[in-house]
Amino acid sequence: MKDIRIAAVVMNCPVGEVEENLNRMDGFVDTAADHEIEIVCFPELNITGYCNRPEMARTALPLNGPEVKQIQGMAKSTGMVILAGMAEKGPGDIVYASHLALHPDGRVDVYRKLHIAPPERGVFSPGNTIPIFTTAGIQFGIQLCYDAHFPELTTAMAAQGAELIFIPHASPRGDAKQKHTSWMRHLPARAFDNSLFIIACNQTGENCNGLSFPGNAVAIDPAGNVLEKRLSGGEGLLMVDLKKAALDDVRNHEMRFFFPNRRPDLFGP
Repeated sequence: MKDIRIAAVVMNCPVGEVEENLNRMDGFVDTAADHEIEIVCFPELNITGYCNRPEMARTALPLNGPEVKQIQGMAKSTGMVILAGMAEKGPGDIVYASHLALHPDGRVDVYRKLHIAPPERGVFSPGNTIPIFTTAGIQFGIQLCYDAHFPELTTAMAAQGAELIFIPHASPRGDAKQKHTSWMRHLPARAFDNSLFIIACNQTGENCNGLSFPGNAVAIDPAGNVLEKRLSGGEGLLMVDLKKAALDDVRNHEMRFFFPNRRPDLFGP
């Protein structure tokens, strides 16, 4: 990897208010560009909003729709990679919780949430692939909220070369401090065990559909240490410089880089 400056956005995302959410996105993208950000990550389902009710099917958007094209324009005009989430309209009645990586050259990569939380079942269908994306001199993965509770997923991404994993959330309940305490139970472990950076961000405020989000963000280094955190509860950006040296310090140390000494042969498929 190379040194890279990233931003994680804390944003209010009302359900179904796609135009409003896109306009708010545009403002955050402009701010990130002013700070020479190379990758900006928005919360889970920030374009469509998030809920676990059947109306998500009516809000879902196709990958080839004008909304995605609008964000492609933002990426092209700023030269940034934009990570943005939406309920994706799949074939038939399928709806995915998807996060897109929109590149300045027009490419659109897609991650579809793999682990569907119990309240979301019947609303979202799970994806079936574990993609790794390459851009801006770094290899990264994306997980969505509930995905982060499954250690094998991060290990699978690390095995494919991930140096950084973005984990956008639409995680309600509690205040930002309480949510941060909850995240500290598992997110540092994902970073530490796999020697990679973790960046997480969450929606904030009322979503006009019965849910309220605490709005927080965190950046964790490959040693499991918190680099930066945002606990204000309001909208804003967490900006952080990720240093190649921090990754190398762990991965070049034979007693700190555990990953090469795994024994996957012991565990079976």
